[in-house]
Amino acid sequence: MSPSITLKSIEFSERRVPFQHPFRFGAVTVNEAPQLFVHATIEVGGRRSTGAAAELMVPKWFNKDPDLSADDTVDQLRQSAKIARNLYLGRNAPDTAFGLHAACNAAQLAHCGNAGIPALAANFGAAEIDKAILDALLRWQQTDFFTGMSNNVAGLDARLTPDLDETAISDFLKDRKISPRIAVRYTIGIVDTLDSVREARSKYRFFKIKLCGDFQKDRVRLTEIATLLGDSGYQATLDANEQYQSVADLGALVKTLYADEAITPLSLRLLYIEQPFARENTWKFDLGPLATKTAFIIDEADDSYDAFPRARALGYRGVSTKSCKGIYKSLINGARAALWMKAGGDFFISAEDLTCQPGLAIQQDSALVAFHGLDHAERNGHHYVSGFANTPAREAESFLAGHPDFYEKSNGIIQLAVHEGAVTTRSLAVAGFASAPHPGDVGPRYEKRYTKEHVT
Repeated sequence: MSPSITLKSIEFSERRVPFQHPFRFGAVTVNEAPQLFVHATIEVGGRRSTGAAAELMVPKWFNKDPDLSADDTVDQLRQSAKIARNLYLGRNAPDTAFGLHAACNAAQLAHCGNAGIPALAANFGAAEIDKAILDALLRWQQTDFFTGMSNNVAGLDARLTPDLDETAISDFLKDRKISPRIAVRYTIGIVDTLDSVREARSKYRFFKIKLCGDFQKDRVRLTEIATLLGDSGYQATLDANEQYQSVADLGALVKTLYADEAITPLSLRLLYIEQPFARENTWKFDLGPLATKTAFIIDEADDSYDAFPRARALGYRGVSTKSCKGIYKSLINGARAALWMKAGGDFFISAEDLTCQPGLAIQQDSALVAFHGLDHAERNGHHYVSGFANTPAREAESFLAGHPDFYEKSNGIIQLAVHEGAVTTRSLAVAGFASAPHPGDVGPRYEKRYTKEHVT
């Protein structure tokens, strides 16, 4: 049975995260970003529990409007979180964790829309609060994420997804086989040097290659990378980050992948191509015959509970899971893929990473990936940022102590422990949402506490 909770307070704080080298995706280059921390306190059966979550507020990804500055787009994410906080705290009747999310979902999208905040950014605020609430609930139950979600502790149901029934969701949650190890898919950014790829090729077996959307430039870049990686037994994915303008341009890329002898070795190891078109143009283009040559997935276009079925109708076979887009939508999409597979289709969930940082963000996202049963995931935050960056040493040490298999200390820096190209998820099975340190010991000092009395 899924417990009914009463939400008592939500607190936000931030920490600046500098990058050790630039991360370029699409037309955007990021050198630093603020990390949002959320602390939520719930009450169940007269007993209170606090949970936490964290995520980078990455500029110009949730909203790529050219008229907005990078700071403007980060401010939208802050506003999204504040709107969600008011809505969540405004619910007085006890409800399940997912029930609270579902009750606020439409209003969150509407209020954010009225403020000029697009759906992807609107989802961010709710997603972070949902993670903190789930952490609090799991700590209240003294159970781990894998066990808790297998038993549907959050009360996930089909009220937001009429294409699914309750059985499909419950079967998916109960049938999970948790991945004990996740191979790290190393990101090769547009401005990353070939020397960095050369260093990574001996350590990793999976690579994610960023494209710029210019067919000729992408062809040269892919030729260089294919030559460098050689015949090392790797597998790869391509991420267009919304840069291709038409089906014809994308078709030229796909044709080259399978016809150009210099690139063919890479194409034979290609798993899928991610988000080829701008999110708003995704719905204008049917992939047609291209979908029979290679698999395509959506990422930035995944901004609603019906996005995956709509994309499926256009030829897409997959959708990314990112906890910053919503853990419940991720699980619902997993249930869809499982159901469609049983019907004879070839559909899947992929694990992508918007620079999840060591600590709460990467641990909670990795637990979600492991729950899906995925065996590889993009984990790029660990090499664009130096370890825990400017996290206080005491806090970083607490994560190392609580998760000695997930982190290691090298040359005085606590960092992700990648061995034989993979990380282990064993220590993520702790009471709470994949984090051993107490929520009160994680993140900067809180801002003013927001309780139900602060909601207007």
